[in-house]
Parts: sequence; C-alpha cells; structure tokens
Amino acid sequence: MIRYHFIALFLLILSTSVNAQNIEFIENKGQWDNHVKFRSEVPAGSFFIRNGGFTVLQHNAEDLNQVKEYIHGHGNDQSKRSSPLVLRSHAYAVDFAGASDKIELIPDKPQEYYNNYFIGNDPSKWASNCKIYQGVTAKNIYPGVDVRFYTDKGNMKYDIIIKPGADASKIVLRYSGADNLEIREKQLVIKTSVGDVKETDPYTYQYENNQRKHISAKYVLIGKEIRFDVKNYNRNETLIIDPTLIFSSFTGSTGDNWGFTATYGPDGSFYGGGINLSTGYPVTPGAFQTLWAGGGGGGGGSATDISISKLSPSGTARIYATYIGGSGNEQPHSLVVDGAGNLIVAGRTNSPNYPTYPTANGQIGTGGDYDIVVTKLNAAGTALIGSKKIGGTGADGVNIAVESFSSLQQNYGDNGRSEVIVDGGGNIYVASCTRSSGAPASGGFPVTPGAFQTSNGGAQDAVVLKFDPSVSLSFASYLGGGGDDAAYVLSLGPNGNIYVGGGTASKNFPGNTAGTIGPNNHLDASGNASIDGFVSIITNSGNAIVKSTYLGTASTDQVYGVQFDKFGFPYVCGQTTGNWPIINAAYSVGGAPQFIAKLQPDLSAFVYSTRFGRAAAVPNISITAFLVDNCENVYVSGWGGVIDGQFPSSLTTGLPVTSDAIQSTTDGHDFYFFVLKKNATSQLFGSYWGQNGGLTDHVDGGTSRFDRQGVIYQAICANCGGGVPYPTTPGVVGPGPINPAVRNGSGCNLAMLKISFDFAGVDAGLQSVIKGVKGDTADCAPVTVDFIDTVANAVTYYWYFGDGSSPNPVITTVPNTTHTYNLPGLYQVMLIAEDSTTCNIRDTAYLHIKAGNLPAILDFNPVKLAPCDSLKFRFDNLSIAPPIRPFTNTSFIWDFGDNSPTIVAGSAPVFHSYTSPGTYTVKLTIVDTAYCNAPETLKKVINIAPLVVAQFETPPTGCVPYTAQFKNTS
Repeated sequence: MIRYHFIALFLLILSTSVNAQNIEFIENKGQWDNHVKFRSEVPAGSFFIRNGGFTVLQHNAEDLNQVKEYIHGHGNDQSKRSSPLVLRSHAYAVDFAGASDKIELIPDKPQEYYNNYFIGNDPSKWASNCKIYQGVTAKNIYPGVDVRFYTDKGNMKYDIIIKPGADASKIVLRYSGADNLEIREKQLVIKTSVGDVKETDPYTYQYENNQRKHISAKYVLIGKEIRFDVKNYNRNETLIIDPTLIFSSFTGSTGDNWGFTATYGPDGSFYGGGINLSTGYPVTPGAFQTLWAGGGGGGGGSATDISISKLSPSGTARIYATYIGGSGNEQPHSLVVDGAGNLIVAGRTNSPNYPTYPTANGQIGTGGDYDIVVTKLNAAGTALIGSKKIGGTGADGVNIAVESFSSLQQNYGDNGRSEVIVDGGGNIYVASCTRSSGAPASGGFPVTPGAFQTSNGGAQDAVVLKFDPSVSLSFASYLGGGGDDAAYVLSLGPNGNIYVGGGTASKNFPGNTAGTIGPNNHLDASGNASIDGFVSIITNSGNAIVKSTYLGTASTDQVYGVQFDKFGFPYVCGQTTGNWPIINAAYSVGGAPQFIAKLQPDLSAFVYSTRFGRAAAVPNISITAFLVDNCENVYVSGWGGVIDGQFPSSLTTGLPVTSDAIQSTTDGHDFYFFVLKKNATSQLFGSYWGQNGGLTDHVDGGTSRFDRQGVIYQAICANCGGGVPYPTTPGVVGPGPINPAVRNGSGCNLAMLKISFDFAGVDAGLQSVIKGVKGDTADCAPVTVDFIDTVANAVTYYWYFGDGSSPNPVITTVPNTTHTYNLPGLYQVMLIAEDSTTCNIRDTAYLHIKAGNLPAILDFNPVKLAPCDSLKFRFDNLSIAPPIRPFTNTSFIWDFGDNSPTIVAGSAPVFHSYTSPGTYTVKLTIVDTAYCNAPETLKKVINIAPLVVAQFETPPTGCVPYTAQFKNTS
C-alpha cells in the first residue's frame, strides 16, 4: 500500500503528545464527553473515535504556536499584546451512515504506561489509570465490515476491512461540520476554516497467493457523503481500503533558503540541508552555530551558510536546527547519519574561517578557491565531533568551474554533486571531484602516499576519500584520465570494496577495463571521446583500483546512482541521450532518456538494462535519489523543468503515472517518483509532486535518499518567486515562508518531503535502549536492555538474546521486548521479523550487547584560577579506573556547557576560559569502551557571578582579603 507522509522543514514543528513513532489512543474513563471512546493527539489537533465514526479537531497552527509560547512563559504579559490571545479551531465529524448499533470497539497493542487526569474541581471528571493503545478496531460497522484505526510511521490511518461476501457498496462516510468537500487529484479534500485536510487516494488491495494485488478504487462524492467505487475485486477474498492523512510544510526561514540535500536517521528522523543567503533560519537554542556567519567577513552580503535541520520521524517536533559556515560561501552536497545518530555533512566551502575540529589540523592540503568539507555533528546537533577542509589551490568539490551547460555539467545543480556514505564501523567515504593539479606540496590535491592514483590525469579528476570515525583522513586518491572526470555517487559492496559512479570524457580512464561491459570510451560521430558514465571498483584501503567499466553510448551518458541488492549485485541509474541498450527487460520505454541497469558484480555484463520516462532527445528529469529495496524493486526520484534557460530539459509532461499516484498531473516543472518492479518486469509506481505553476520545483545540487524500506527523504527548493502556493497541508506550522518578501519575491524556501511507498516488504531494524539511552549497547552486568525493531512492519518477531538463557526464541507480536544479562560477556542478539504476506517474507538484524565488569568511577572538581577578574578554570579529573586498566589520553570527553568545542582528554587536568559570567553545566563523559559504564556522563553546575567593581581611595593590589579605611564624602 502507498503510505504518504509529507513533512517539511519548519518554523516550529508542534510538539504534542504524539509519540515519535506512533499516535496513541487513550481510553475515555469519564474525563471527556461520554460519546468519545478513545482520543489521540495528532499534529495541531486531536482525533476522537466514537461508536459510529470519528471526529477531527484541527487548530490554527500559528495560533497554537502563540499559545504554546504563552504557556511556556514567552510573552505571557497580556498587557503588552496588541490583540487578545485567540486559538482558532475547527472540528468536523465523520459518521458511517447506516452503521450497526452493535459495534464493538477493541483496542490492541497496550502500552506499559498510562495517563491520569485530575483537572478542575469536579471529581466526576477525574480519571486514573487510563490505558493507552496503539490501535483500535471497530468490529461489525456493517455486516462483515470492520474499521481499524492505527498509525503508520507517525501517520493517522484507518483501514476499511471488507470480509468475504460483504458488500463494499454499503459503506458510506457522512461528513458534517466541514466547510466543503471536493475530490482533487483523486484525493478527498476537506475544507475547514483553519485549512484543508487531505485524505489520499484510497489505495485498495487483496491478497492472492500471498501476494498483494492492487484493486482499482476511487472516491465518489455525493453532497456531504463519500462512497467507494471499487472495480473488479474478488468477493471471496478480504478487501482492504486504506486512506491516509498527509502532511507537508516549509522551514519557516525568513531569509532566502535554498534546498540541496536530505537523509534519514536510524529511527526514521528527517535531516535536511540547504543554504541560507542571509539571517533568518529558525535555529534552536544550544545548536552548534546559532548565528549566520556569511556576512561577517570576506563573503559579504552575497555569502551563504549551510543550514541543517533535524525533524522527528513524524515531523511533529524539531530536534535541532543549526548553521554551519564561515564568512564565504558553503554548500551541503550530501548528508548521512551513522548508527549513533551523528550527522556527516559533505560539501564545499571557500570560507577561510569554516569551522573545523580539531582546529590544529583542520585544513588538509594547501587550500585555496573552494575546498571539500567533511563535517560530523554530534547527535544533539550541539558540537562537532570532527570537521576537515581538504583541497589544493584549485576548485575542489566543484564539477566544471563555471555553472553552465558544458562537459559533464548536464543539469542545473550538477556543479554541486557529490556523495558521502558511512560503513558499520563509522568510517566515512566521499566521492567528489577536483580541479587542483600537481604535487600536494605545490597546490595539488592532497592525495595520500600509497593511494591507487597519486597524480592527476587532466584538468578535472574525480576524487575518492576515506576518513575514520573521528574524521581523520585514511586515504585520498585521484580517479581520472586525460579528460574531465567527476565522481557523483558511491556504495560499498558485500566484500567492502568501494563502487564509485559518475561521468568521464577520458579515453584513458584508469582501471582494468578488459572484460567489462564497456572496455573503451564510446566515440562520437567525429571520433572524439563522448561523455560516458563509469563504475570503478576500489579496494577499501584505497591502495588499488580493481576494475573500471565505461557505461554509455556515442552520445552523452552519466551515472547518478549506484546501489546494491541483498544478493550483492550492483545497480546503476543515470541519463542517456544515445541508443542505450534494452536487455532482459520486460518493461522499457523506447527512446526514454533515463536508464536503470543491474550489473554483474565484476562489471562483466548487464543482468538487465532498461529505459524509463518519456521518449525525448534530452533528459526528462535530473536524478536526486536511487534505491534497490529488499525485494529488488528499484526506486528513483528526480525533478524536471527549466531553471535559467542554460540547461535543456524535456520537462516532466507525459511521464507515466500509476492509478495510485499522489499527483497525476504536472505543469512540466515538478518532481517525479518512479518504482520499477524486480527484474524490470513492470512499473510499480509513478507520480508527480509539486506546485502548479511558478518556478520549477528543483534542488540546487546535492543528493537526497530513500531509506531501506523505500521511504523517500527529499529536499526541495520550493515556492521560488512566490505567487503560486507550494502544496502544504494543515497541522503544520510552516504552511509557507514567514517573510512575505520570500513568498512573493524572488526567494526560495527549503521544503522536506517524506513518502513511504511500501513496496519493500518486511524489514528488521534492531535497536537497544539501556537506561533510557537509545542506541547504547554496553553497561556493567547485570544490564537490562530494551530491544526495539525500529521498522516495526512485521507480524511476528523472533528474538534470540545470545546468552543461552533459552534454547528457543522469545516470540512477540509487538516490535519490542526486554532482556537482562546477568553475567559479563559479549552477546550477539538476533531479531527475525516475519510477515508471510510480503515479497521477502522475513528479514534478520543483528546487534552486539556488552555486559562488562570494569566500571570507571567518574568525578571531577572545578577550580577557579587567579586573577579574580579572570574567567579561567582548571578542571581536575578525579575519576578512578580499575587497577588492571588505567585511563588513556582519549578516555574522556569534556563539554564545558558554553557551546564551545568539546575536548578529548585523559585523566590530566584540563583548562577552559569562559567569555562571560553565567551558569554552566559541565559534563565529563567516559567514552573508552574498555569500561563497562561507557558512555556515562557526570554533570556539575558552576555559577560565575558578574564582577562587582568597588572604588577605593587607595586601590588594593591583588585579590586577597583587604582592609581599607572608608571616608564618607556625602
């Protein structure tokens, strides 16, 4: 089923009582009106389940934000307000017309916690031990028809379940209280006084031979009633209809804010990256960089900073938002999150003062012009773990020096393409390009000794980089021949080799090409080297290039995606303007200028190759994201249209869409999403997304991502030039850019879009929680661990704890369980998530838990240093290590509580100077995993009082106690 979850970057995403993963249903025990059986909090409102239907309450998001500010003490002096504090709201009811009077409401998946309500002076309205559930089923609404209310990845959903023999035509949803109803783009639009609510096209399906079969269905609107027109379904099998509420919003930046890149976190959280051309980005208190630095130096008013935001999985909360940048210009090209929730940003900068860490060796190479940057933020977004600039005297991280249609730069935004990925050990890999030539000492790119290619081949080469988890450089190498070369994407093969993809105009591209798909560059009609795509295999240590292949035609071809399936086969995706081959593919569109191909792991042959889109001489879309899922289905995201007239585009008009499309029409300048079924047998999905009219919906460079489950996390540069609204939904606080000059002028705003296509089958994502800390995997025995399947889309879960406590697995029907390890040891935990109705039936995930017996005892003492008007402190580390394992010089991290960079240290004292008086929380964290309680943090608060200046007839010297004679001169 297609589940649409649209989020966008925010002004302030509302923080309600919505669980980050699920909207919960709280039973009514008299605390609410007796018609209400269960209540849920949804973004900017509430959802009430009644016996014969449900009620939706929506608040005006701007009003609600002001109320939240008032409640939390920000402006609660009403006398200073120009108008009374008003919360505008709208409620509408949905009833199942003609429903049975014997409906049975059955809740499921009870939670361990509960709510108490002791509000007001009337005890009859008090209630305690109100149970909380994750789903509610209304049985027998009509004969043989049930309705189940639940959430999926933070979305409110209700499935209408029609059992064999039941009549779907009897189902009637009667709306009351809405201002109007209409069917638009196959979606039901419910108009209210505080905005529109949308319910998606009613995706409908049955199971045949354990395979889900899509059934054609649509809404039928008669007055204020909705019916379902269902075509050609098997009345002897269960039929399921499942509309879904959708959400979409902006960042809320008051300054011009361009969209570049997006990625996901282990829990489904959303990270978006763009640039800000001025102040006005809604940064969070305590973020790493709260001030826009672009105007502070040589960059002047035209400078840009990177702007990064993290949203909760449902988009209902802003976790953090920060700038990253110096006085010049920055761009984020790619984002990735490691297993601990730390964000790695790869891009470029020409700022002399771009923030690096440690600063002592923050620049690798001579630097000059643009440099590549790799920056790692901690999970809270408050500090750097590591940050490096790397480059020579030429332009690094820049694909073709001038942004114009030439050489490898075939699409608007190709000037800023690169990718960063991370492996299971936290090592970081980057694919990019360089225009720095010569030896590193004389301004060439700073390649490392022993790299597979240590000298440049032409004016522009691709580069491949690897860093360790602290962002220290492991290797850097050129990758290129005598023409222009650029690496755009990369992926890790099953044996750890690095597969790199991009474009080349070199006849002598490096690597052994013999016996590959394309042993030679494809020549154009004049016998010159054409632009080909390429894939190269590089050893993980960077010391050798195993093999390379050209992928192309006699015209222009480039690779913009490299991904692996679960069997270790690489897939590529890209653009072609030539006669790209169609091989072993039942689905293809002849003459279409985009390709997908599955390759043999040794690059020796195509397994299949196909073309998709609409036949045209130039590309339909610029590709921004690519995925192969658990079921070997292939996903592509991209945008089409014209930005500045330089880059040719055949537009998105006429691209193939499916009956369950989110948006089935286009103005030619939209995003397009495409899903190809396993082995290129058919198109599973096709849809547009974007505003109708106005400037092209696009990105200005960079990559976005699908997660393993086929959920797109897409950054969009939207609503540029204002005028025509970009599609947003109620319940969000960023329905448009705040500043009218941004909405109606020439500015753009970063929008974030999250869509779950639900073709990827069952998946397992194993996460541990120790003492409330998600992702923690070690503690001192005995240690109790909460285990969670973060994907939570299976029916049955098999848990193997690895300590021999039981010969059989613990089996649950909920995606969580708890286990205690009583003895020290390293234990491998295995989770098997199973759903026999999915394409892959089951998936397995592993995790290691360490129960140790070597604790470190943390303690420290702050010491104020002389002179008395100094704000310098010495922090004495008084921690005690086990006798058999002394501390090392990297056992601890100090955080001084003033947003300064953290310090890695041993047991020796450390020194820190504060810039101003105040109250600071100092944190000492043991990070050395040799100690079973790592990472554990000790916090102490220090108060630095403002200095009081006294005037003396004879000034004292020093800061010692002083006796003086005072003379009253009144």
